[in-house]
Amino acid sequence: MDFQVSTLCDYAADYQGKLCVQGAFDTLFARQTPVVHPACALALRITLTPEDEGDHKLSICIANESGEPINKERMPITGDLHVQLPEGASFFTRNLIMNFQGLTFNTAGTYTVDIKLDDDTVARVPLRVILVPQNAQQSAPSNN
Repeated sequence: MDFQVSTLCDYAADYQGKLCVQGAFDTLFARQTPVVHPACALALRITLTPEDEGDHKLSICIANESGEPINKERMPITGDLHVQLPEGASFFTRNLIMNFQGLTFNTAGTYTVDIKLDDDTVARVPLRVILVPQNAQQSAPSNN
């Protein structure tokens, strides 16, 4: 199983098997904490091979620098992933999109979106939350 794409973005959609991603980001700028990000998506594009067939457990958790979930009541988010390729296919690609609303970050710092498959970390998306001083210029630095 190969995770070709794993990114946070403003919006993602699967359009006839194509992964459409808008506004990929890795940094949030804020004037104070807690920081509440109104809406975003985690976009994943996975290539599967015959060796991947069977039942798997997928887990997604947004965690702080200490590895603690940002919301212990709701994370990790887990689900079953059943893989069965069409007959004769040497590989198969699937897009997975998870929408988030109201993500809350209590402190500035570095966070990660950890994606696990059968308890093994298969992808990790970094996210920085940076405080911008109140007296800073009107435009915040651009997202990198």
